[in-house]
Amino acid sequence: MFSWYSEVSKDERRTFWACFGGWALDALDVQMFSLVIPAIIAEWGISKTQAGLVSGVTLIASALGGWICGAAADRYGRVRTLQITVAWFSVFTLLSAFAQNFPEFIVLKALQGFGFGGEWAAGAVLMAETIRNQHRGKAMGAVQSAWAIGWAAAVLLYAGVFSFLPPAMGWRVMFAVGIVPALLVIYIRRNIKEPLAPAPKVKKDTGAIERVPLLSIFAPDVLRMTLIGGLLGVGAHGGYSALTTWLPTFLKTERHLSVLGTGGYLAVIILAFFCGCLAASVLLDAIGRRQTILLFSVCCVATVILYVFLPMSNQAMLALGFPLGFFAAGIPASMGALFNELYPRGTRGTGVGFCYNFGRVVSSGFPVLVGHLASRFTLGFAIGISAAVAYAIVALSIFLLPETRGRTLTDEPAA
Repeated sequence: MFSWYSEVSKDERRTFWACFGGWALDALDVQMFSLVIPAIIAEWGISKTQAGLVSGVTLIASALGGWICGAAADRYGRVRTLQITVAWFSVFTLLSAFAQNFPEFIVLKALQGFGFGGEWAAGAVLMAETIRNQHRGKAMGAVQSAWAIGWAAAVLLYAGVFSFLPPAMGWRVMFAVGIVPALLVIYIRRNIKEPLAPAPKVKKDTGAIERVPLLSIFAPDVLRMTLIGGLLGVGAHGGYSALTTWLPTFLKTERHLSVLGTGGYLAVIILAFFCGCLAASVLLDAIGRRQTILLFSVCCVATVILYVFLPMSNQAMLALGFPLGFFAAGIPASMGALFNELYPRGTRGTGVGFCYNFGRVVSSGFPVLVGHLASRFTLGFAIGISAAVAYAIVALSIFLLPETRGRTLTDEPAA
């Protein structure tokens, strides 16, 4: 599984670990909110729908960040954009700890989301252009597993902080820790090289360098990739957001688990997510991008329905948590390699940032939808229906995209 690592160069390894660290620290900052929803609801007396709105606004902002910062990566470079976005989301996570009311908190979380979306776009393109073709799927899938590391760190921090501090103070302490990822900027600045770029295109009539517009991904030669890729992103992010935003609250309020009990369930799902990313990383280069995503999406639909609808004991739910986390991991672990291979270099950052993050715009409605449905039905029912629909969208959209396994990243779009 990891034999490929010994075959790559020092620069490839450094880029891998920079992106791995950035993604893990992203997860640490982002997953904090899903864990502290009950504390924030209690402190400000907001509804579940309002709490879901925070996730929705954050996802919209991250989508805009991914698109805009992806375009910035095309124009100003992958490494420089990565540094700025890591610093950005770290600072605004810290500032969220000092929010005095709910409106302030929403604004700060939106600004955090902008940097979070931008960091993924810049890092994904940097990885794709640095790692050689035959190992791209394995490397990018392995980088996605870093999300489980950051998620686990957030759960451990939650268990420790909320075991010793009252909820009103505990959630603020957790967000204050969010400044830690800013230290990664130092490593990136010292160790990561910009991928080699082809000579810039020059206009024949004026001799001026052509600038790639933000809307270049809607040109006729790549429009189909952009529309279908965006739809794939909707399903992938919609299912994940519906599930992970509300799962801790579901376990605490409907399964009546303690802080440590909730942490135990999440630990199983997080470990499974890590394993699922690694499994997908191998399958991406073995059976291809399309088959891997299709396999995981179909399994996601089946597992989510079983998890929230079957009457089960806590022990049975714990056991089923592993396949739930495992299959949920395969889709995001696959999208980085696929989206990068769909676009030519000049618009790659813009295209990858849009496809991955457009899904965030539309999927931002899923946490809100779950909160709304939960006011009429059970929270488990709301999560199950929303996530199953989202993963079904993934299964349908992947049939419309080409297979890109082993593709050399060129100046031409995928056929």
